[in-house]
Amino acid sequence: MKYIPFILFTVLTNAAAQLMLKQGMMTLGPISMTAETAIVRLFQIVFNPWVFAGLATFVISMASHLYVLSKVELSFAYPFLSLAYVAVAVFAYFVFREDLNAWRIAGIALICAGTVLIAQSGISSDANDKPADAAGVSTAEFGSKS
Repeated sequence: MKYIPFILFTVLTNAAAQLMLKQGMMTLGPISMTAETAIVRLFQIVFNPWVFAGLATFVISMASHLYVLSKVELSFAYPFLSLAYVAVAVFAYFVFREDLNAWRIAGIALICAGTVLIAQSGISSDANDKPADAAGVSTAEFGSKS
């Protein structure tokens, strides 16, 4: 459970990146490209300050996620990323005035319930944080066996 703050940091940076990307695309307006303008338009998109910040935040989120994956099981850490949808939906409602209807709220509730269940399962990694091989045997245990 000591890696939950890192997992939540990953979730929040992922959600923040989505919000920045949306803001950037709103400032650019509807996108239309032709074969002649595709390269220029792509540069306009990528170097829009909001889009660029969103992409940079994704890099930070991914670095955090890689750190988490080096410490906990994928089947424990990955489902937490669904909480990014919860954060995005709530912030989009308040910031962008997007619809948050009963169906979306029900879906958010299910996501939250599922994440709580996964969090309750705990992390089955070794107390000494020794990495395990594909068979689940820590490298320290492997070295000590004959």
